[in-house]
Amino acid sequence: MKRRILITGGAGFIGSHLVQHLVNEGNWHVTVIDDFNDFYEPAVKRENIAPFQTNENFTLFELDIRDYDDLKETFTDCQFDLIVHLAARAGVRPSLEQPHLYTEANVIGTLNLLELARHHKVRQFVFGSSSSVYGANAKVPFSEDDPVRAPISPYAATKAAGELLCHTYSYLYQIRCVCLRFFTVYGARQRPDLAIHKFARLMSAGRPIPVFGDGTTRRDYTFIDDIMQGVRAAMDFDASIYEVINLGESRTVQLNELIQLLERELGVDAIIERKPLQPGDVPATFANIEKARRLLAYEPQTQIEDGIARFVKWFRESS
Repeated sequence: MKRRILITGGAGFIGSHLVQHLVNEGNWHVTVIDDFNDFYEPAVKRENIAPFQTNENFTLFELDIRDYDDLKETFTDCQFDLIVHLAARAGVRPSLEQPHLYTEANVIGTLNLLELARHHKVRQFVFGSSSSVYGANAKVPFSEDDPVRAPISPYAATKAAGELLCHTYSYLYQIRCVCLRFFTVYGARQRPDLAIHKFARLMSAGRPIPVFGDGTTRRDYTFIDDIMQGVRAAMDFDASIYEVINLGESRTVQLNELIQLLERELGVDAIIERKPLQPGDVPATFANIEKARRLLAYEPQTQIEDGIARFVKWFRESS
């Protein structure tokens, strides 16, 4: 019998990769919820899931996770063995401008799903969190037991709140919750607003790229295939009732180095437009992944040099 999974945000970057992975496995019925909002071009998300629309083991519901009644109807019509909750308003800088929207989507939306999981006895809940919850953490690499009580953007605060809600529902109702803190995910179908995709598009067009600060900020860039390895393992995790786990590459890359890698793969020189550092941006992210290795047998395989080459190959083929 096929296992039944609900993936929220399944038409997005990470979600559509998970859909593809599970459809290829062949022993799943995949249900996707996505509202196709205009944070970026909805047609991009529709294209992400177009290959699955005719698959008999794929179902799409176009609705907003803030709408409890619509969600309730979906849960009434369908039975799910587990939920992977990836739907969210994403991005640090936009959250400064729309904190109410981010709170409604990321906190109320998560609460709605946990409530319905409780009522419909869904016992496995994987939550897509973020490295942003660590804030301007001076201790590196970031470990899951580091304090996360000082987020520096509304986005980060909503993700920390989502983790707390997961803990509450895990404790009260024995829903196994695995909160995965993603570290700067990139690869094919990456959101067009994220730096790697945005820079590639602007550089290819001969236009300047906006660089906030002097280019010495550092990120732990994680290739999408490695993230899929971790998400898939979290779906089967059953060793404890609640866990928070980092999924990163456990290597930091300076922004200047990232630009140089893109220049090399694209065969162009970047035109740099210097801008001041933005409120809410952190100076560095760096994942300690020992817990992921121990609990999920997680072992990232893709170094940034190879990952950027693979991204640029996809970028050229899809442009």
